[in-house]
Amino acid sequence: MKMQNKLNAVILSLFFVLNCNNEVTQKFNSQEEKETLIKRIEEFNAAFIDGNVDKLESMITDNYLHTNSSSKVIRKDDWLAYLVKRKNEIESGKLIVKDYKMDETEIEIYDNMAIVTGKISFSTSKLDEQKEHEIRITNIWIKDKDIWKRAGFHDTRIK
Repeated sequence: MKMQNKLNAVILSLFFVLNCNNEVTQKFNSQEEKETLIKRIEEFNAAFIDGNVDKLESMITDNYLHTNSSSKVIRKDDWLAYLVKRKNEIESGKLIVKDYKMDETEIEIYDNMAIVTGKISFSTSKLDEQKEHEIRITNIWIKDKDIWKRAGFHDTRIK
């Protein structure tokens, strides 16, 4: 009985030490991963502002889902078709993105998946009509072969 109690104490102590060490490693990796993901999101947003369809296509998953507050879910090919149309409007001067800012960003990482929330504020001019927009967003990012790719998007219009 005493031997069993000692064995249990050793096992519990070992479990505690291993968990503490693992927690420190996870926190370090999590912060490092957050910084990597933040850079990736900034790269994604810059490509969206510029209408860089090729870059955006390389940054989303094959089974990408995109939902806006005013439409039903669209898949990768339909979203890319929208981006091509948008790129043509940008290049022709029909659409001008005057300001684009993402803030109030929160990131939760779960192994190779992350949930990103935030607020995007942007202003556009289309055919001389000025518009101010604010949306709340939720993105799902997946780490695929050590590269973060956006797998899902949803927004809700604030204004």
